[in-house]
Amino acid sequence: MLAVTDETTIAQAFQAAVAAYGDSSMMAVPANANRSYYPDGLELSYKHAGVAVAELMASYRKAGYGYPHRIGVLLESRPEHMLHKLAMNSLGICCVPVNPDYRAGEIAYLIDHSRIDLLVVLPAYLEIVNEALGSTVNQPSVVTLDDFADGLPPARQARQDIALHAQMPASILYTSGTTGRPKGCVLSHEYEIASGAWYARQGGLISIRTQQERLYTPLPLFHVNASILSFYCMMLTGNCQVQTDRFSPSRWWTEVRESRATIVHYLGVIVPMLLSQPKSEHDKDHCVRMGYGAGVEPQLHALFEERYGFPLLELWGMTEMVRTFVDNMPPRKVGTRAFGQAGPGLEVRVVDEQDHDVPDGQPGEMLLRYSAETPRKHFFLGYLDDDAATEAAWHGGWFHTGDVITRDPGDGMLHFVDRRKNIIRRSGENIAAAEVEAHLLTHPLVEQVAVLGVPDDVREEEVLACVVVHMPQDLADGATVTQASRDAIVKDLFDYCLQHLAYYKAPGWVWLADSIPTTETQKIQKHKIFPQETDPRTLPGIYDMRQFKRR
Repeated sequence: MLAVTDETTIAQAFQAAVAAYGDSSMMAVPANANRSYYPDGLELSYKHAGVAVAELMASYRKAGYGYPHRIGVLLESRPEHMLHKLAMNSLGICCVPVNPDYRAGEIAYLIDHSRIDLLVVLPAYLEIVNEALGSTVNQPSVVTLDDFADGLPPARQARQDIALHAQMPASILYTSGTTGRPKGCVLSHEYEIASGAWYARQGGLISIRTQQERLYTPLPLFHVNASILSFYCMMLTGNCQVQTDRFSPSRWWTEVRESRATIVHYLGVIVPMLLSQPKSEHDKDHCVRMGYGAGVEPQLHALFEERYGFPLLELWGMTEMVRTFVDNMPPRKVGTRAFGQAGPGLEVRVVDEQDHDVPDGQPGEMLLRYSAETPRKHFFLGYLDDDAATEAAWHGGWFHTGDVITRDPGDGMLHFVDRRKNIIRRSGENIAAAEVEAHLLTHPLVEQVAVLGVPDDVREEEVLACVVVHMPQDLADGATVTQASRDAIVKDLFDYCLQHLAYYKAPGWVWLADSIPTTETQKIQKHKIFPQETDPRTLPGIYDMRQFKRR
């Protein structure tokens, strides 16, 4: 692995990788005749990536971009995303990825909150970006990927003549919080390089081999896993990231085999989909030696490993701190939601609601720090323009993850118990219930709403919206509301969400409630909406809208 320190910038690490690994593949795209880009696939060497990044740097520099500019990137999961990011970071520019599933209102929020100076987009997104800009205070310049070489608009504000350093912001990634709107996690060069180096050094069943690995990932480049954790691990070790556009159960094994992948990244939702494929004598016909991911259902863990012949190494990480824990040291605790142990550089406490330590074996919130002397080392720099939220997360000198875990009293193994309050985890996406609630409350028929997560056999969790509505005037004359009217109201509520929110945030289940229980101060009591031990999905009258959730 390349030698890096806490002072190493992304530019320094990338240039060292280009010099050391030249002709080796840095990024690959699997062949797919139905894909709009690189249908025959792509192999991009470190040498060619170095040339491409240098050309992009020259263009950005000539147009006046540098520190402290921020540039939004809406390039899906194409290799160009990483090439532009490397060029930006090499000039002190902060990269702000934009989720391509965002609707206009969500893009507008990101544009205003991050105060980007420029937005680099694929031509297909120009219409929705222009719609978003129609409601923003901040009005950044926009350039398409196709027009970048000749049409890059000049920077409106001068760059500063300042030397690159490792504490500079490299990325702002938006992650859902419990207060509704996503928070911008500011990540430094030090954070990103340290995350990749941590992964490369984890050892055990991981043991990343220099210039011998090909890591296949269906996870998007606008999230922390693919763009930082795996990408910098591969870059520091001279290996190749095989980046597909999205997960497809029918294409998975073809792409894994043809790309000669030795490592695959997964989410829990992927495992049952692959297991549901017809069994084949070719199930173990691949080069994969490990899967690295999170969320496999315990009852499927051993079943998958036996069928496909490689271990699924369960991890824990988050955008604020993606130096992951992982259960990678034999004997592993397969099927128990175990995800590793604390150690130097990742100290853990398990506490109750008053931040008092709970006995081992008892569930509590997981708190993290690097060490007593430097608790925030290799963590995110903070939430953009929200010092109060940053300090609240760090109160007492420990980062409060909001995730509930237990610690085994015998060996200290950490076991995941449940997700943080008010966050719904669907197919790898974090959905803030408060954001969906806030949007539904703007619908003219909605009087009261509570959004919560319910289990989903495929996607881990699904969004359930419990809604109290005003009946339309033509139904408020004492007549019984017809089933057709209720059906129409539910469909209208669903379409209202789908129109303004990313498709995955729309409710997969809708319950029209007569009332929603509240406290004396009118705080909604979600735990009292349904009787204990009741699965709301089985109740008569609940609406299953999952079939309508489409990009």
